[in-house]
Amino acid sequence: MPDPIFAHPRLAAVHDTFDGDRDDLDAYQEIIAELGARRILDLGCGTGSLAIRLAVSGLSVTGVDPAAASLDVARAKPGAHLVTWLAQMPRAQFDVAVMTGNVAQVFTTDDAWASVLADLHTALRPGGVLVFETRRPEYRIWDEWSIPVAQTRDVPGIGPVEQRFQLTDVRLPLVSFRYTYTFPDGEVLTSDSTLRFRDRNELDAGLTAAGFQIADVRQAPDRPARERVFLCERP
Repeated sequence: MPDPIFAHPRLAAVHDTFDGDRDDLDAYQEIIAELGARRILDLGCGTGSLAIRLAVSGLSVTGVDPAAASLDVARAKPGAHLVTWLAQMPRAQFDVAVMTGNVAQVFTTDDAWASVLADLHTALRPGGVLVFETRRPEYRIWDEWSIPVAQTRDVPGIGPVEQRFQLTDVRLPLVSFRYTYTFPDGEVLTSDSTLRFRDRNELDAGLTAAGFQIADVRQAPDRPARERVFLCERP
């Protein structure tokens, strides 16, 4: 089940305002161009920021996300008609599959991670490439999250919304946190999330077991030394 921050209609509607301009997506667009890919699968596409950007550039894009509220937001955006939006993995064969942001880390159990890698292996054509990012556990980003953070932003069509972030639990390799949103009408909504921080050995082993060959591992341009970007080929 997706977290409420993506699945609740009111939270999905404010997500983009708090998520910012997503400069991190530039790297994915550059990698896709570098690979010469034409058919793209965006798994965990959320509100469709990357999927629409790629589709507008002329690529064939399928965005997959189990959070119906996020897909509703995505479908309402300019250019959304160019993307195929699905709640489940398709059977088509893609040149590249991507998991941006925290998507790769929301699969917190070994079985769930192995299952999604198997699905992605099936979805890619031979020679296709899986591209995803993951935070480096040795950086210990959760230490920075230990201080609660609050911010208020003016959401178009809604008004000022306050977001509070709180670290709730650290039991490595799992790290949990909570977002609390207060809306202009006084409604308060919370969303709890947990990410799994896999080290390099665990990632290598899981990808190899799923039939991928690691072609390259790069530093994330927006968070150098904090995150890795994996490029994994299906032989």
